[in-house]
Amino acid sequence: MAAAVDKVPGQAWVVTFAGTAINLCLGILYAWSVWKANLLPPPGHVAGEAMTGLNEGWVYLTDAQATWAYAICGVVFALFMIPGGRIQDKYGAKVGATLGGLLLALGCIVAGLMKSYTGLVIGFGLLGGMGMGIGYAAPTPAAVKWFGPHKRGLIVGLVVGGYGGAAIYIAPLGKWLIANYGISGSFITLGVAFAIVVIVAGQLLAWPPEGYVPPGAPATATASKAVSMTKVDWTASDMVKTIQFYALIFMFMGCSQSGLLVIANATPMLGKTAATVAFFAANAWLLAAYGGLVNASGRIGTGLYSDKIGRSNAYVLNGIISSVCLFAMPAIMKSGSIFLLFLAVGIAYWQYGGGLSLIPAFTADFFGAKNLGFNYGLVFIGWGLAFFVPQVAGYIKDATGSLDYAFYLSGLILVAAVIVSRIIQRPVLESEKTGAAHQPAR
Repeated sequence: MAAAVDKVPGQAWVVTFAGTAINLCLGILYAWSVWKANLLPPPGHVAGEAMTGLNEGWVYLTDAQATWAYAICGVVFALFMIPGGRIQDKYGAKVGATLGGLLLALGCIVAGLMKSYTGLVIGFGLLGGMGMGIGYAAPTPAAVKWFGPHKRGLIVGLVVGGYGGAAIYIAPLGKWLIANYGISGSFITLGVAFAIVVIVAGQLLAWPPEGYVPPGAPATATASKAVSMTKVDWTASDMVKTIQFYALIFMFMGCSQSGLLVIANATPMLGKTAATVAFFAANAWLLAAYGGLVNASGRIGTGLYSDKIGRSNAYVLNGIISSVCLFAMPAIMKSGSIFLLFLAVGIAYWQYGGGLSLIPAFTADFFGAKNLGFNYGLVFIGWGLAFFVPQVAGYIKDATGSLDYAFYLSGLILVAAVIVSRIIQRPVLESEKTGAAHQPAR
């Protein structure tokens, strides 16, 4: 058996930050509210009416229509995490990242060229979702293999933080591209740029050499966390037989749906709340960009303190505070307080980003790191299911004129997920109970 190295090699950090770079491109989904704001009819116009100027050829959409491409992209993303995880586990992270980058680029270009609701669904929704799912499945498992379990939360947070942080630059860049080159020009430009970055960064992803053993945690940390981390590597066939697998799916759905609701509506939310403040009304994209910063910070921060206080405690802490903000959101928006809106939205983004750091770490803790690509791809179904809330919210807004009931629904779901997180315990194989060396068949 190989001995553990004293410290992780430099290549481990290269793989980690290459993964961050890839996710900084795939995260265009989190800036969707910038495009949505331009697809909805402004005052004096109606859905179905033709646009003019740089956006000639496009027509204005209803709120539900403007959300469908976003929702479909999320569901397809989640579904393609499964084959994406299999590609990563079998062929390596380079293949998955390259294929994902090409599909995302193709999807953005198709959406830009078709100039229609159908084009958005096919291009951004289907092709973009496929690219994101396959590409996103590549970097996290590759990076995790280089580090011990005591660093798992931090490393996952750094890699997926890129996806959350993408809105920091994509939101203002998207607004600028739309203003100067139109909706089509923005999609095509970003599609080409993302393909280049993802494919190049993807070549830096690599697994550790055969026999590599990462440095372990200090003895005290190892002893305190032994009970919460599996000693075996579960296969998917073993994993899906456990109640914990389905609990993780529900927890993923619960912590994701609230953030996705805010992400889909961030720009219109600020535009409405700050309608009387000229600067914010003209720069409503700022809430999406700010959300991206907090989203990324939440992934890294939550990953870091979950390594200290435990995954479940971190999930409860984030979830309780965020649910309070969701229940208060309608009142905050009616108050017109920009400060309170940024505070509540920031907490929602932090909780959402934290969930995307916690759930893969939960999955590795419960079912091992060896098959994390495919196993996490299956758990990721929960993230795709979460898109039903922003989609339902679109219909609620079309029917009632506000998102109030959508926020109440979202808060209730998050509370239910927090309760589940307090009940769930990691699964233990019979062989582990008896201390046998047997592991599930691979």
